[in-house]
Amino acid sequence: MRRRSSFAFRAGLAITLFMVIMAVAAHFWTPHDPADMDITIRLQPPSLIHPFGTDHFGRDVFSIIMAGSRITLGVALAAVMIGLGIGVPLGLVAGAFHGRIADDAVLRANDLIFAFPALLTAILIAARFGPGAYTVIIAIGLFNIPVFARISRAASLPLWHRDFIRAAFLAGKGKGLISVEHILPNIAHLLIVQASIQFSLAILAEAGLSYIGLGVQPPAPSWGRLLADSQTMVSISPYPVVMAGLAIMLTVLGFNLLADGLKKRYIRTREVII
Repeated sequence: MRRRSSFAFRAGLAITLFMVIMAVAAHFWTPHDPADMDITIRLQPPSLIHPFGTDHFGRDVFSIIMAGSRITLGVALAAVMIGLGIGVPLGLVAGAFHGRIADDAVLRANDLIFAFPALLTAILIAARFGPGAYTVIIAIGLFNIPVFARISRAASLPLWHRDFIRAAFLAGKGKGLISVEHILPNIAHLLIVQASIQFSLAILAEAGLSYIGLGVQPPAPSWGRLLADSQTMVSISPYPVVMAGLAIMLTVLGFNLLADGLKKRYIRTREVII
């Protein structure tokens, strides 16, 4: 069991690091210009010049995958940071004032946000401001807020009855300072695991929203957009669809394995401590 969890963690970390390195490298270099079209080489199979082949516009698929990773990971990171930056403080407030008006207000606000799925939220935002990367970030970020708020609240509630929290009260600390100095560090491991899970979900959501035209707009490269543009040519040249799908699958798999490995490592650590 320990070997399996260790393998999952290392495999997830390796895949995640590879995708991050590829996204960083795409800032400075890609084999070809992702937006460069050459109709004379359209739908070519993989070769030394074009490792993943070309799409129906004659663009290099490998370059699109590289450049798309930068946008996909950037959108997912921004969406998760919105969830962490707003959801965690709300959850800490709800936990600190459990059973009071502040706690009830946070819970009802969470229920309200959960009533609108990320896709519906993206459609509403796109109808007002137009489709684009910011639409995806806001839609996914709003959906992440109640997730982190509930995790923070649920994890912090048992800690308020611990002896070290009572000692902090006796030392003259208020609930706000205790939440930052004592509660937050003790629930950070749970937030890290949940952030890894939400990151993988954000990647899927970004690809899905780009696929239906609500995400990143051309000429900016996107994995979901590559799938949408190439699906009609899949019987002639399946390589663009397959490569875009593999990129999404591997990235999501990597973050899921990383989250699973982190969770199991935390469980083992608690067992050793107890």
